[in-house]
Amino acid sequence: MRIGQSEPKQARPTVLIIFVVISLVMLTVYFREGDDGLLHGARRVTLEVTAPIARVGTFITSPIRSIGSFFERVGASQERVQTLEQQNQELRARLAELEEARQENERLRALVDFAEERKFAKLGAEVIRRPVSIWEGVIVIDRGSTDGVEPGMPVIAAQGLIGQIADVSPHSSSVRLVTDQMSGVAAIVQSSRTPGVVRGSVDGSLSLDFIDRASLPVAGDVVLTSGIGGVYPGGIVIGDVVSVDDRHGELYPRIKVASRVPIGSIEEVFVLVGAVVETDAGEVE
Repeated sequence: MRIGQSEPKQARPTVLIIFVVISLVMLTVYFREGDDGLLHGARRVTLEVTAPIARVGTFITSPIRSIGSFFERVGASQERVQTLEQQNQELRARLAELEEARQENERLRALVDFAEERKFAKLGAEVIRRPVSIWEGVIVIDRGSTDGVEPGMPVIAAQGLIGQIADVSPHSSSVRLVTDQMSGVAAIVQSSRTPGVVRGSVDGSLSLDFIDRASLPVAGDVVLTSGIGGVYPGGIVIGDVVSVDDRHGELYPRIKVASRVPIGSIEEVFVLVGAVVETDAGEVE
């Protein structure tokens, strides 16, 4: 026995056409009648009846919409914060670069002014290696024989004397510091013009030796290169007297000198190359 399949219901376009016609007629009547017309009145009644329901629906959905708005604002705020943090990091990096350039410019200007004031024939260099301990009395600079650097040339900073070239390679040189135990510099005390010799030591301290007791310096006196011996030009600051110990029974007093050069942080130096104009070892602040 075959079960017959029901035929699909056919759409009735007549009903649709009737609804369309009714809608057009109602729209026409609505726009042509006055505010007191039947359709306008029906619309007002409908709005009046549905208004409480709409208010209740708004009240119920308000927290949900508020939560949605909150999370939307939080997402936007987090994006804004991330953008601002990235911009802040970029600005801080740029500020650090500008500050580094400013400090380098100040150091170089002071170094150039110092050399120009004394009319030194000079060659700028950067320190590429510093002492790793107080027992090491050598630094390395990025200038060598290809730049005209030779052993024995003096090396200075804006604060004063550093030392002299010890060994030279084509593109770098080692500088023996005045604080090294093998260093010795002919010197004078600025205030009294008393000659002596500044020597380094194993621990990096400086001493002023061979000073006559009749002309003892005092703490704070400036010690300069004397220019005697032809190794260093005269008038370069070596350091300041920090203590004087005139013990009886010793041939010379013990005088300690502190260098003004911050070897641990020095970055740029000058190598004095060629002839040096004679200068008077005058006043130094």
